[in-house]
Amino acid sequence: MGGTMLTALILVCSIAIVPDLADCDALNARVVMRTPETYVSPVTCAMHGQAYLAETAVGRMLHKDDRVKVICMRPEDADQTIADVDNR
Repeated sequence: MGGTMLTALILVCSIAIVPDLADCDALNARVVMRTPETYVSPVTCAMHGQAYLAETAVGRMLHKDDRVKVICMRPEDADQTIADVDNR
């Protein structure tokens, strides 16, 4: 990655709305959040994204039909994605 910093964009989608997790995105997710930290490694980013969600009230209250998708991206891209969701 050449030192590019990444953050985790965490999506919680319901299989009732999005049966295929590959189709889960920020526009159809039930919850969209990002980690406040950044990481160099995509693997570290994904692992910390899962752990971050688990530490939140959302993570502790997941429904049996919820599925989690963690996408590692540049922080500014994650911020823009969240802003786009907020403005829809």
